Amino acid sequence: MTQTIKDAAERLERWIARESLPLWQRVGLSPEHGGHWEALNADGSIDLPSNIRVRVQARQAFAFAFSTVRGWCDGEAMARQLMRFVAERTAHPHAGGGFTHLMNPDFQVIDQKQDLYDHAFFLLAYAWCYRAFGDRAYLDGAEALTAHLDRHFASVHGGWTEGDYDYAQRRQNPHMHLFEAMMALYEASGDGKWLARAGELFALFQTRFFDPERGVLFEFFEEDWRLKHAPEQAPVEPGHMFEWVWLLDWYHRLSGHPVEVYTEALYRQGLAIGRVASGLVLDEVLPDGTPLKNSKRCWGLTELIKGSLVRARAGDPEAEARAVQAIDDLFAYYLTATTPGAYVDQRGADDEVVLDKAPASTLYHLVVLAAEVADYARGRAGG
Repeated sequence: MTQTIKDAAERLERWIARESLPLWQRVGLSPEHGGHWEALNADGSIDLPSNIRVRVQARQAFAFAFSTVRGWCDGEAMARQLMRFVAERTAHPHAGGGFTHLMNPDFQVIDQKQDLYDHAFFLLAYAWCYRAFGDRAYLDGAEALTAHLDRHFASVHGGWTEGDYDYAQRRQNPHMHLFEAMMALYEASGDGKWLARAGELFALFQTRFFDPERGVLFEFFEEDWRLKHAPEQAPVEPGHMFEWVWLLDWYHRLSGHPVEVYTEALYRQGLAIGRVASGLVLDEVLPDGTPLKNSKRCWGLTELIKGSLVRARAGDPEAEARAVQAIDDLFAYYLTATTPGAYVDQRGADDEVVLDKAPASTLYHLVVLAAEVADYARGRAGG
């Protein structure tokens, strides 16, 4: 069992740099097509029959640009290849900008819809490719994509619509990741317009997504941001609550805006309604904690750890130990694949393995987590 946050940080960085990144660099790209596969099977083989989400290309480009900056690998060739691939093969054919949604196993586009959630990750990839490689074309790409979203998907009610397809509800999730992307673009470029955009999304969080009465984050809304369900019946994702704790703290560090009233409430309530006895995080619950899904995906635990580090810095006396324990749980329940560097995606009601494939998209959560834990541990050592 890991004893200190320093030990946990070193363990995570070793796993990322020596096992997971080399694995994906070795097998992730299709040599025939130049795009990235959707997932690995439990034995480390490529999940060949699965369709491939276009956003996976962006998330992996981000992961390798980010990891290059961290010094964990030389990911430039892979990140640049993926960004070339999406520009050449998945750009929308007639929308005047943006990207398509889904490819078949032969890397042919089979769903051309434009989805807001997908595009948040293209903006994040542009930010980190610009930061890592200094190529102005990536920043230009972010500016062009944001202009495209503004032209075609801006909503009179705030934020952006879901995309160019019929949808039954609006989601907070794309706007959460756009918040992340705007802050990344600000850090990469130093241009205050991106921080201003982040501020607009922070206002949506304050006025629409967060419920101060219950201390929870709501997920689904009508077109005008009225809640889609009665509050007591509205789905809540504890992992997203923890993720917002981390994002809000990042926004505070960039803008100076106080956020602790939100981060304390989200963290406390996320633990109360989302964390089970084993330490894992339920995927979906009601605001009173009644499970809507008994499954627990890997990424929910990564966000609990990040949120715990934020609260530890804020003075929560138990949060650092909770983070250390959760990192142990991450290795015990998810980073347990027989193939070194791969992972289990989902556990069930009794913490049994439900999905033993390793989606490429989860690497995004794991590299950010490793960086956050390493930075926290270094800060503790220097403090």
